[in-house]
Amino acid sequence: MNREWEVLQREACFEGFFTLNRYRFKHELFNGGWNEPIEREVLERGHAAAVLPYDPALDKVLLIEQFRPGAIGNPTGPWLIEFIAGIVEPGESDEEVVRREAEEEAGIQLNDVAPLTTFYPSPGGSSETIALLWATADLSSAGGVYGLADEGEDIRASVHDFGAALRMVESGEINNAATIILMLWFEKVRRAKFSAA
Repeated sequence: MNREWEVLQREACFEGFFTLNRYRFKHELFNGGWNEPIEREVLERGHAAAVLPYDPALDKVLLIEQFRPGAIGNPTGPWLIEFIAGIVEPGESDEEVVRREAEEEAGIQLNDVAPLTTFYPSPGGSSETIALLWATADLSSAGGVYGLADEGEDIRASVHDFGAALRMVESGEINNAATIILMLWFEKVRRAKFSAA
C-alpha cells in the first residue's frame, strides 16, 4: 500500500563538504489520518559505491585502511579497514565510480564488476545510499600506499586471505557497515560462484 507524505519546508542549515538541511514534513499514519508536522535535520552527503575486489586464483580480497573523522571516538582509533569506495559524481555509474576509485585508492584494475545491493546506512538522519559491488581482480602484486594528495588521501591497500578477512569481521576489527555487509554478502556469492575456492 502506498502512503502519502508532504515536505512542508526545506531550509539549508549548513553547506560545506556535505550539506545539512532542515525538513518540516508530515505523513500518513499506519492507523489512518496524518501526523502533526515534524522537523528533522538531514545530512545530504550524496550517494556512494563500494567494491570488494576478489582474486579467485588466490582466494584473496583487497582491503584499504584510512583515517575517518567520523570514527575519532572509536576505541582503537579512527583508522578503519574498508573496501574501496567513492562518491558518485553527476552522470557517473556505480561501476565507473568503483573502477576509478580502485585505481586511485589501490592501484588496481578491476575485471568483471557485478552489483549486489544498495542500502541506506543511516536513514534516520542521512539521505546517503551506498551501492555494493564485487569484482574480480589480479591481486598477485597488489598492496601499498595510495590516494590523491590533493584530496588529503593517505590510503594503505593490503591483500588478505578471504578467511582471514572474514575473521576480521567476526572479531570486530572491521567495524563499518558497508564493509561488513559487503563481506558477508560476498561470502554467499563466493560459495555459489567459486565453490572450488
